[in-house]
Amino acid sequence: MSKVSTLLASLTGAALVAAHGHVGNIIVNGVYYKNYDPTSDFYMTNPPTVIGWATTQQDNGFVEPNNFGTADIICHRNGVNGGGHATVAAGDKISLVWDPVWPDSHIGPVIDYLAACNGDCETVDKTTLKFFKIDGAGYDAAAGLWAAQKLIANGNSWLVQIPSDLKAGNYVLRHEIIALHGAQSANGAQAYPQCVNLKVTGSGTNVPSGIAGTSLYTATDPGILFNPYVSSPVYTVPGPALIAGAASSIAQSVSTATATSSATLPGSAATTSSTVKTTTSSTSSSTVKATTTTSSTVKTTTTTSKTTATSTTLKTSTVATPSTTAAPVGGAQTKYGQCGGSGWSGPTACASGSSCTVLNAYYAQCV
Repeated sequence: MSKVSTLLASLTGAALVAAHGHVGNIIVNGVYYKNYDPTSDFYMTNPPTVIGWATTQQDNGFVEPNNFGTADIICHRNGVNGGGHATVAAGDKISLVWDPVWPDSHIGPVIDYLAACNGDCETVDKTTLKFFKIDGAGYDAAAGLWAAQKLIANGNSWLVQIPSDLKAGNYVLRHEIIALHGAQSANGAQAYPQCVNLKVTGSGTNVPSGIAGTSLYTATDPGILFNPYVSSPVYTVPGPALIAGAASSIAQSVSTATATSSATLPGSAATTSSTVKTTTSSTSSSTVKATTTTSSTVKTTTTTSKTTATSTTLKTSTVATPSTTAAPVGGAQTKYGQCGGSGWSGPTACASGSSCTVLNAYYAQCV
């Protein structure tokens, strides 16, 4: 059975709920890497090989607290290993850019973990991964802001730093927003874990101890079952303590991509081409706009890789254009529909009440 068939089978009978996002790409030292897009890649016969883990998150949905003890909390629902990885140096900062724009109402913490794969992350058994926390920002009482609100103000992105003393090797970066707008009720919090594969270089020797993803949280933890609407909330970020020397977060800033790179397959050398230039700015804490220009044609290749974690075969190619999420009306795209991106030939004007916002080099959306 193919990976797509496996994931489709897992969706049978499942109730999809409207929710709000996934990591669309990461930027490392100005290099842009496409992440797995569950709203489009899932439906492709030959999806692109990317650094991110495939999931059945086609609704841009979440993992509920009642499932925090299951494998779904590790790398989202039915997470399957990404087919490649990005190379970073210990001490590098990584910008994780969310798609679409994260909603103001979904307040809560932003948390990042790493787990050593002890081999290729492309084939590791996710249940064997031991995660250690490298940042975890909650409520900033001085600023009166939740970490998710800071993420919105930072161009819908979050900047995290790989520990400078981390031992070279292959790691899964688990990045997560936990939305608390319904967390005052049992099973009301919403977890959005996102996993990407990294190859870390450097001369460090530290590999902190960690815990299994299924043991990170329980449904009744103080940071999971919590009323965020009280005056001056005192919030405990859920999960294990930060590793020694780590801060709850680093200073946030917007990263600019000046080059693009495809996911590197295990045993291959990374290649980068200076083909994409992007700038991002936020006009307010709730509205984020970006502009993108392409200086030359992005080269594409087709590769085939195999993953043993699920005993399935994944055929991949490097670049794909997301499909339209809504049909155009009267020549203008409807709200939340696609209005631009690399290779897009559909409508670029948006219906009244929305505007075309560039989210990454491959996708613009009416929001």
